[in-house]
Amino acid sequence: MSKKWLIVLLLLFSVRGYSQTLTLKEAIEQGVANYGTIKAKNNYLSASQESLKQTKTDYLPNVTLSAQQDYGTVNGQNGPLYGFGGYGVASSGLPLPEQNWNAAFGALYLVNVNWEVFSFGRIRERVNLSKAEAERSAKDLEQEVFQQKIKIAAAYLNLLASQRLILSQEKNLERVIVFKNIAAARVKNGLLPGVDSTLASAEVSRAVISLNQLKDRAKEENNKLVALMGVDIRDFTLDSSFVRRVPNAMLSNTSALNPVLQYYKSRVDAGSQALKLYKKDYYPSLNLIGIYQARGSGFNPDYASNQHSFTQNYLDGINPNRQNYLFGLGLTWNLTSIARASKRVAAQQYTVSGLQNEYEVVDQQLKTQLDAAEAKIKFALDNYREAPRQVRAARQAYLQKTTLYKNGLTNLVDVTQTLYTLNRAEIDSDIIYTNVWQSLLMKAAAAGDFDLFINEF
Repeated sequence: MSKKWLIVLLLLFSVRGYSQTLTLKEAIEQGVANYGTIKAKNNYLSASQESLKQTKTDYLPNVTLSAQQDYGTVNGQNGPLYGFGGYGVASSGLPLPEQNWNAAFGALYLVNVNWEVFSFGRIRERVNLSKAEAERSAKDLEQEVFQQKIKIAAAYLNLLASQRLILSQEKNLERVIVFKNIAAARVKNGLLPGVDSTLASAEVSRAVISLNQLKDRAKEENNKLVALMGVDIRDFTLDSSFVRRVPNAMLSNTSALNPVLQYYKSRVDAGSQALKLYKKDYYPSLNLIGIYQARGSGFNPDYASNQHSFTQNYLDGINPNRQNYLFGLGLTWNLTSIARASKRVAAQQYTVSGLQNEYEVVDQQLKTQLDAAEAKIKFALDNYREAPRQVRAARQAYLQKTTLYKNGLTNLVDVTQTLYTLNRAEIDSDIIYTNVWQSLLMKAAAAGDFDLFINEF
């Protein structure tokens, strides 16, 4: 192969790579990966999963370790004392006749265990509620991904239809220009009146305007697809190889549960689980407590009778020489919480009923959409069979009228009428072919089975 041909092939390859065709599957993959709302709901799901892990730790007891080393006096006094806001000094010693400023080191070491060993099912229901909320977040993500796929596919088909309409309108413009040139030549030769050339020029302008309107619409559809895919603004070249065939799954049945309906069902389940948890507030709680305490002091045991019996040595003051322990069970029951819980339960019951109502509304909407999709498929298939016949008849009529016009056997009005008919037939054909796929997409959206649509590609 010569160097010249090698350069030509490289140029052709580079041009093809630059104008790469965007397939529907690629558009969906990019849209699902890039769309901000899906990213957000992925994070919400992760947050719900972490909250579930945190809730499970409620089964563990509370274990508190405490150590303090202090320096101060131990003057005591008979009388009541309450530390408002938690402020107070735990200095202890016998009340003496007068104040003194003897000070020494002291220390306190503490281990405290508080375990709600029996909560009448509150902890279990809190875990179940966290599970239900995590499931709701998962279903929310699934339905968002599902709807995003449907939106991208619909935007893809709309843009593809717009691009095909542009091609049909460009062919119509070419026909009008050829027709104008024929009319101008015949007018120049004196075979036709001058008005024919003027009317033909008007038809060219009309075709140009219609083409520009279609390009404007295609640009809007292109940018909608850009937004749904979450990519930089660009003009897409779409794959149209599938448009003229009928999908194999047009008449297939599906038993999939719609992800949107599953999400609304998960909201009902989470609300019902919250109701179970609120009802547990009627019951008390049983706690197991255990404390171990060690204490050191620089004041000697006979300090009460001899106020000189103390040491300011740091190590002697913090060395623990007294220990105490305590074990016990505690039952707590706030009786007034029953009245508060009853109102909370009543409010949640109304909330669950509202969520159930929303679920039923969505269920009914999806059933009607599925019925409409089945009807749309039937009509789309009927139109699909009729479209080629319409185009063939329109082309034949146009060919006949233009031939007669060239031979002076018909007028411009008759030719223009057949031109309109052919243009409309080609546009109808493009729309009908796209409607076949849009009807299948509508069925997939209503049935909740996107594979029904995407497996055709």
